[in-house]
Amino acid sequence: MQLVKQLTRFFSPRSACSAEIRQAQDLIKAVDNGGLPLNPAKVNHIARQLGLEVSSKAAMAHTIERIREALARL
Repeated sequence: MQLVKQLTRFFSPRSACSAEIRQAQDLIKAVDNGGLPLNPAKVNHIARQLGLEVSSKAAMAHTIERIREALARL
């Protein structure tokens, strides 16, 4: 039972407040409208607010896709 809780916590994004969710939605909307994020640190910060673990070496496109997936799960 303890292992299940740990795995659930590891694979599930933590509960994000509505402001964090809104910020992530705004990012995805801007990208979908042709925008190009210029600040990788900001994108990583948004991902971390959603409970994702993000490497500073990860490609920004990959991080944005993970944010999109996290929003779909909420």
